[in-house]
Amino acid sequence: MSATSDAPSGISIPGTSSRYLEPTGTGEQHQGRLRYLTGGAGAPLVLLHTVRTQAEHFRDLIPLVKDRYTVYALDLPGMGYSEIVPGATYEESAMRAAVKRLITQFDLRDVTLLGESMGAVLALTTAADLPERVRRVVAINPYDYAGGIRRSSLLARFIISAVLAPGIGPTFAAVEPKPVMRAVLHGGLFDTTALREDYLDELLKVGQRPGYPEVARAVYASLPSYIAARSRYHEASAPVHLIYGDEDWSRRSDREANRQLIPAAEFIEVPDAGHFIALERPEAPAKLLNRLAAA
Repeated sequence: MSATSDAPSGISIPGTSSRYLEPTGTGEQHQGRLRYLTGGAGAPLVLLHTVRTQAEHFRDLIPLVKDRYTVYALDLPGMGYSEIVPGATYEESAMRAAVKRLITQFDLRDVTLLGESMGAVLALTTAADLPERVRRVVAINPYDYAGGIRRSSLLARFIISAVLAPGIGPTFAAVEPKPVMRAVLHGGLFDTTALREDYLDELLKVGQRPGYPEVARAVYASLPSYIAARSRYHEASAPVHLIYGDEDWSRRSDREANRQLIPAAEFIEVPDAGHFIALERPEAPAKLLNRLAAA
């Protein structure tokens, strides 16, 4: 049985509402219902969150851009309040299909895609698939290199390894003590005060949904597919803006490799910022988005 939830998020973003996108055909059943936040006015801006988070990851960015964009902040399949479908895959191609479904089902055009972490990879590959619909891509700290979150701390390395381990993995995935979750997320921040308690509580609440531990394991296991997806970056014909926190988990060599893959991309490095720029430095992508909207 699929697990879905109409329970409200504990976080309210002024000017937005929470809605659901229903499957329209047999081919979409494995994705289930997709929940998204929407609000604002202007050309469409689709926001794609990081590993183990949800649409509220952009709670501080949305108010800074909603006067210039109609925002669609998606809960990726199985995450946040989107439906958990037993047996579903969370490989890059399946997650990309969900993003494309949102765009095509609403017939969105002139779309700006902004993604952070795994969402950045999906923004780039979706742009490659939908050149006629995507106007530009803002890719923040793409999660497309070996190690990923395991580079952030010894604790994160231990937790992710345990979650993926045969036998004990499901048990570890089902147990998320608040201090441990806080410490792991702090590993993605330069300014740890940017992780608010209500957001941490929200993530922990969502993690208690039936079937969520299986989703978490499957998402972490699928991360090699996001590394492989780098081979498609050059197919994106829309203008690309690459944003990195200077304290991101990516190494200089990882960033330079992406600059070579997308030589025409604008490259921006945000000082005093880690992996979760949307949490600690939302004004940085907001400044770029508003500049582009005004151009």
